[in-house]
Amino acid sequence: MTSAVLTTAATSSVDTGTRGDGQESLLARAARDQRVGVRHDRAPSTPVPSVPAAESRAVGADRRRGFGATVHDELAPHVRGEVLLAGDAGYEEASSGYNLVLEHHPAVVVRASGPADVMSAVAFATRHETPVSVLNTGHSTAVSADGSVLINTRRMQGVRIDPHQRVARLEAGATWDRVIHEASAFGLAPLSGSSSSVGAVGYTLGGGLGLLGRGFGYAADHVRSIDIVTAHGTLRQVTPEQYADLFWALRGGKGNFGVITSMEIDLFPVTRLYAGGLYFRGSDAKEVLNAYRRWTRTVPEAMTSSLALIRFPWGAELPDELRGRFVVHVRIAHDGTAEEGERLIRPLRDAAATVLDTVADVPYTSTDGIHSDPVEPFPLLERSSCLRELDEDAVDALLHMVGPDSTCPMRLVELRHLGGALGREPRTPNAVGNRDARFLLYTAGPATAVDVDEVRDHAQATVDRMAPWSTGGVLLNFLGADDVTAQHIRAAYGTEDYRKLLRVKRAYDPENLFRVNHNIVPGVEAEV
Repeated sequence: MTSAVLTTAATSSVDTGTRGDGQESLLARAARDQRVGVRHDRAPSTPVPSVPAAESRAVGADRRRGFGATVHDELAPHVRGEVLLAGDAGYEEASSGYNLVLEHHPAVVVRASGPADVMSAVAFATRHETPVSVLNTGHSTAVSADGSVLINTRRMQGVRIDPHQRVARLEAGATWDRVIHEASAFGLAPLSGSSSSVGAVGYTLGGGLGLLGRGFGYAADHVRSIDIVTAHGTLRQVTPEQYADLFWALRGGKGNFGVITSMEIDLFPVTRLYAGGLYFRGSDAKEVLNAYRRWTRTVPEAMTSSLALIRFPWGAELPDELRGRFVVHVRIAHDGTAEEGERLIRPLRDAAATVLDTVADVPYTSTDGIHSDPVEPFPLLERSSCLRELDEDAVDALLHMVGPDSTCPMRLVELRHLGGALGREPRTPNAVGNRDARFLLYTAGPATAVDVDEVRDHAQATVDRMAPWSTGGVLLNFLGADDVTAQHIRAAYGTEDYRKLLRVKRAYDPENLFRVNHNIVPGVEAEV
């Protein structure tokens, strides 16, 4: 099975080339014609007379020239960055993100250099009734951007620190490594996640479950203001006082309401962590998992952790202790002294013999080593579920599916410890849901030709097996390309919050221009 087939299978429940009424937009149709030379001169039910091949090619060429002329005349003069069509140098790179299970074939790509470019692109899409998609690193992208006006924000990387207010103002394309670097000069840190290569804005809009989460909450809980371009190309500054309903919805509702150009976030006086990984043999998984579940009931909120069952490949870049092995990896991030942290994790170190122990006092600028997430793009199938509890029976059920004696094809099965500040509503409420969950279950496997169906089936079976301990909820940033149905999206929110999101969606994007995402379709509340 090719990657193109994977993409089709993964996104079959979403039609990103259609308008809210189900009709394909004219621009999306023209772009598709440009790629494949399809003609739409007549309705599908009308017999199409045969024409000479040369005449057919000439008509297709005329249509492609017409589409290019539309972009050239109406959009390009108003963009300081680049405007790219299929076949242009840079189009493929600008359309590609982290998860290669999704292939994107947008009608046009705008490499935005600033808010004015974003405004022009959104206004153009509105006029042509064409969906808007947004791409930075693409870590949490779950829907193909085919037929859309894709706004690539990677050139918008500005970061400005106000050390007195403990605030960072960051542009839409900024990644966490840049924010961490700039903030560290003032002894401050953001609520970044397990990988600093992730885009800060998309991560935050989806909630943002970070290394300091149990102590400070979700990244979305600490947003001061947001600059956003809404439908028709209107730039708005959104705060708790201005557009309060939109401010609530953006923090947890992701890209459903417009294109963010910048945001202001809180920073925290954190310079070092007692952090790293404890690696155990896979054969000790039951002992370690049970020790971990007991341990999580005793630790303070300053301790954020996760546990992963990992099947490492035979990669030459891996340490000898891990290469080709099945291991249990406990990740530690303690916001406190090394002495206190060492005392707190003693029960884990005593659970079984470690094959590798990297936990130490480290600067916040070096925290990528805690999870050691892959950096290079990769085709990935993901599933997840929120758990209300992790008892001994839950451990047995999980190990039956993914433990050392199973035939699990997934590379990684992870449990993230929630609770603490993650379980409390922030001072300024937002749309982040499922705060009652105690753990997040997340699975990831390679979407390669030989095992994609096996990975997908086993991941679903694992989530199903853990259903007795599930809250029924999900976290938006951990939804994969198979999880973009209305049912999955609604599971990220409580019923009343979802109804409120619908009202905000209808107020700011009634035509569903921003639908190439974890889409909240502006339907009627009776359907909820």
